[in-house]
Amino acid sequence: MNIGVAWGGYTSEKIISKMSGELVYNVLKIKHKVLYSIEFTENEWIVNDGNGFKSSINKKDFSFFKNNIKITFDLIINMIHGAPGENGELASYLEKLKIAHTSCDSFSAELTYNKKKCLKAAKSIDIPIAQNLKISLKEPYDLEKKFSEIGFPCFVKPNNSGSSFGVFKVNSFKDLKTAIIKSLQEDDEVLIESYIEGREFSVGIMNWNDLIKVLPITEIISENDFFDYEAKYKGKSKEITPAIISDDWKRSLQNMTIKLYKYLNLTGICRAEFIIKDNIPYFLEINTVPGMTEKSIIPQQLNSAGITLNEFFENLISVSIRKNK
Repeated sequence: MNIGVAWGGYTSEKIISKMSGELVYNVLKIKHKVLYSIEFTENEWIVNDGNGFKSSINKKDFSFFKNNIKITFDLIINMIHGAPGENGELASYLEKLKIAHTSCDSFSAELTYNKKKCLKAAKSIDIPIAQNLKISLKEPYDLEKKFSEIGFPCFVKPNNSGSSFGVFKVNSFKDLKTAIIKSLQEDDEVLIESYIEGREFSVGIMNWNDLIKVLPITEIISENDFFDYEAKYKGKSKEITPAIISDDWKRSLQNMTIKLYKYLNLTGICRAEFIIKDNIPYFLEINTVPGMTEKSIIPQQLNSAGITLNEFFENLISVSIRKNK
């Protein structure tokens, strides 16, 4: 098979995507002879064979020429966090070309990437969420009137984003306006959420030999105010895998994650985030292209489950090929 590892993208998350793509490529290149790295930039998509060959991808059919031979892909391993990999753009494009890919379908990707829509979907199946409101540059709004149900402290975050870029914890109305302005630099929609004080957990879930498997749960204890970019990628947090929790909490987190995974028609590897307060798990978001860097949570959970990265990626490839057939 001709396999491509897609990374990069059009958002601030391209920094993390590069690290995820490199890890995946380095694991798979040992076994797969025909493996390509594909960098996505806003201007062009560049394929690299790891041996000095580079070429631009023809966007009409996602092909390129090597030694005067036209090369097309059988499978794309999607490691693009943010647009176009996580918001459904890439999935839609590959679906039209009938090229297999490792992430969920375009509809599910668009839905889960939009935090407001995803929270609304979770609420519709009786999964608890925080009070929230959306602000858009496209629509006029009265902030004081809309904000009355949220209160302080609260979180301000881009409605379509991830990896904690443009996310702020806010304690005053003055800081709220500043945070909104900064968050709007990442997206033209902002989600404001009420703060839930509790313990934070991350739950990995995936198709494993065509069955749904929940990975060992991780508890996140951040040194900062919340699990921000520094906490995620610069060692400013303690991540305990498996989490030391009661069986009741474990079952609740597992059941809610499975319920979301099925209802949202997800596939591949995903990671759901929760905060537990007063024994109730509140759903925050779900990532359909979670980080795969050396410091990311999913590799930690796989290790705890006794699954090597090579086993994981080989399973991901086989499941994705069967799914797309």
